Amino acid sequence: MDAVESGLEGLLPRSRWSRRGFVMTSLATGFALSVQPVSAEAIHTDATGLDVAEVKVPVTDGSVPAYRAMPDKGGPFPTVLVVQEIFGVHEHIKDLCRRLAKAGYYAIAPELYARQGDPSKYTDIPTLISEIVSKVPDSQVMSDLDATEAYAKGTGKADTAKLAVTGFCWGGGTVWRYAAHNPTLKAAVAWYGPIDRPRTELQPKYPIDLAADLKAPVLGLYGAADTGIPVESVERMRAACKAANKTCEIVIYPDTPHGFNADYRPSYRPEAAKDGWAKMLAWFKDHGVA
Repeated sequence: MDAVESGLEGLLPRSRWSRRGFVMTSLATGFALSVQPVSAEAIHTDATGLDVAEVKVPVTDGSVPAYRAMPDKGGPFPTVLVVQEIFGVHEHIKDLCRRLAKAGYYAIAPELYARQGDPSKYTDIPTLISEIVSKVPDSQVMSDLDATEAYAKGTGKADTAKLAVTGFCWGGGTVWRYAAHNPTLKAAVAWYGPIDRPRTELQPKYPIDLAADLKAPVLGLYGAADTGIPVESVERMRAACKAANKTCEIVIYPDTPHGFNADYRPSYRPEAAKDGWAKMLAWFKDHGVA
């Protein structure tokens, strides 16, 4: 269960971030404690034919750790920024980067909570939300993703003229925001990202507020049985994109819960996950990220 499933995301205290320095200087290993036990269906993608590494991304006030995966030969490769769930860049997010690398991409997932704390150490979701997630400013997230793009470009292995972003749950909401933020982005795919929640000082806008500002085509992948993201809100997002003449496609899978791509959790739905993954890759290709 994550923030959306718990009903807590969006109902977060108004709290101004004042912490200085970085709590996380390296990525967690394995899966986050709050998602234990890990399902037997969890997929492990090997690194054969890949170049994978933990790297440091320079940001405005230091550096954040990130996981990077790409083919071990050739390049530069089309680039995908991968945005974490609330659990941070744990093994599942790393695996998704390897899957994208197997498909020919330079995939990189920065740890966007590095200043606020280590989400992998938390055993209960409400505490994780109150102590870390609620204290992460959207402005910081946008800046760190910009810095991640700049880092990738600087390696000489990432073709950021072909830039996409994808993310899951908390990261799915971030995808919509980033699509409204970065004018060089070519494509975005949001997996079950919340559409409309109570605003806070640090999270002042949700996707429904940003439809007219979208700068890249967005594919949204949602589940009709998601108890934390009402279908009604997803349909309002579809209508808002249409009214703003934006290129958006929204897929709602019947009888499908939140977190349906999370193969390490009971919410996993293989058919929807595989279909969504295929749609994501097609969306990237159709919009020049291939």
